[in-house]
Amino acid sequence: MGDNKNNDKHEDRDLADLEQELFEATREIIRKTAKQAAKQAATKAVAMATERKAKKPTVSPLAPARFPSMPDIPGLSLATASSGLKYKGRDDLMLMSFAPGTTVAGVFTQSQMQGAPVTWTKDAVAHGGARALLVNAGNANAFTGSHGDAACQTLAHETARQLGCDPRDVALASTGVIGEPLDVTPIIEKLPGMNKAASPTNWDAAARAIMTTDTFPKGAFRETDIDGHKITICGIAKGSGMIAPDMATMLGFVATDAAIPPELLQNLLIAGTRDSFNAITVDGDTSTSDMVLLYATGRAVHEPVRRVSDPRLRDFREKLDDLMGDLARQVVCDGEGASKFVTITVKGAATTHAARRIAQSIANSPLVKTAIAGNDANWGRVVMAVGKSGEKADRDKLMISFGGHDVARHGMRAPEYDEQTMSNYMQRGQIDIEVDVGVGRSRSVVWTCDLTHEYISINADYRS
Repeated sequence: MGDNKNNDKHEDRDLADLEQELFEATREIIRKTAKQAAKQAATKAVAMATERKAKKPTVSPLAPARFPSMPDIPGLSLATASSGLKYKGRDDLMLMSFAPGTTVAGVFTQSQMQGAPVTWTKDAVAHGGARALLVNAGNANAFTGSHGDAACQTLAHETARQLGCDPRDVALASTGVIGEPLDVTPIIEKLPGMNKAASPTNWDAAARAIMTTDTFPKGAFRETDIDGHKITICGIAKGSGMIAPDMATMLGFVATDAAIPPELLQNLLIAGTRDSFNAITVDGDTSTSDMVLLYATGRAVHEPVRRVSDPRLRDFREKLDDLMGDLARQVVCDGEGASKFVTITVKGAATTHAARRIAQSIANSPLVKTAIAGNDANWGRVVMAVGKSGEKADRDKLMISFGGHDVARHGMRAPEYDEQTMSNYMQRGQIDIEVDVGVGRSRSVVWTCDLTHEYISINADYRS
C-alpha cells in the first residue's frame, strides 16, 4: 500500500516536471518566433522606408515641357547649396543677393500661426531695404517658439555679414515640415560658398532648391519697356500642397530691373496677387509660411515712375500680372497627385467678392474634385457647392456648363444633356466649368485641380 502511494507521488512529480519542461520549451519557441517576427517586420519597415525615400516623385502630367531659359536681371545674383538637413543628393538652400538701392514689396499668409520667417520678413519689407533673400526647403521653421525667432536672427545676421549689409535688409523664407526646430549650423556653413558662387544665370537651380513635394521647378519671365528702355521681369515659385487663396498661397519670388519705389511696388504686387496667387487652390489649406516678394533692382535706365496710373507703366503692369498668373497656374498644375487642371468661372454674381467665394466653394469641394478625378461630370455636386457658399444665387436661373456643354439650366438638368458626350469630355487633362448664378453681372475665375488617391499617398508619407 505504501509502495503504491510512493509510486503515485513519483508519477505526479514526473508529470509536473514534464509540464514545466513543456511550458519552458513553448515559451522559448514563442520568444524566438516573436523575435524573428519582430526582426522581419523591422527589416521590412526599413526596406519600405528606404524604397519610399529613394523613389523619385513622378513629374506631374500637367507640367510644362521644360523650364524656361530665363534672362539675367541686372543687379541680382542667385546661388544654391545643399544643407543635408532633410534631403540627400539635392540642393535645399537658395540665396538671392541684390545690388544696393533695390526696393521690395511683399504679401504674406493670413494664417494666425505664421512661421518665424514670415514675421521676420514682414518687418524687413517694412524697413524698406533689400539686399538678400535666403530660403531653405524641408523645414518650415514654424511653430518652433523662441527657437524659431532666434534662428531667423542668426541667419539674417550671418547672411548680412557675408554681404556687408544691414540684417534688416535680409528676407528669409522657409518651407517644409511644421514644428521641427531648425538647425542653422549647416546653413551658416554654406553661406560663404553660396555668396562666392552667386551668378545671375542660376534661375533653374534656384527654382529647384526651394521645392518640397513639388515635381517640377516653376519659373516664368516677361519683357516690356519703359521710356523705350528694355525691362525684364523674372519669377520663380514653389507650391504643391497646402495651397488655398489667402493673400499669398505658396512661396513666390519675382524680380525686375525697373526702378520703382517701394510704395508703388507694393500696390502693383497687391493688385497682381488678387487674380493670380489668390485665385488658386489645391486642397483648401493655407500654409503658415506663404509669401510672395517682388524686388526692383532699379538698374534699368528710365525716368522715375511715381504712380500706378502712369501710362508708361501700363504694359509693365500687364506683363507683371501675366507672369504672376503663369506662376500661380504652374502651382496648380503641380498640385499633389493632380491629373487634371480645372478652370472654374462664376458669373452673374451680385459682387466680385461673391463670385470669388462661390468659385472657391466649388474649387475646394472634395466631392467636386473627386468626381473630376473619376471623369464624372457630376453637376449635382457643383449645385451643392454653389448652395453652401453662403452667397446669393437664383436656383431657377442657375446655369452650369462643362467645356461649353450645358449640363444644367433654369434650375434643372439641361434637356440636351448627354452622358456619353460628357464622359468623353471629362477624359481631358484640362477641364472648364462655368456657372451663372443669375443674380447680377459680376464674375471671377479660380484655378484648381482634381483630388486623387495619390494626394493621400503623398501626405501620408510626408514626414517619413
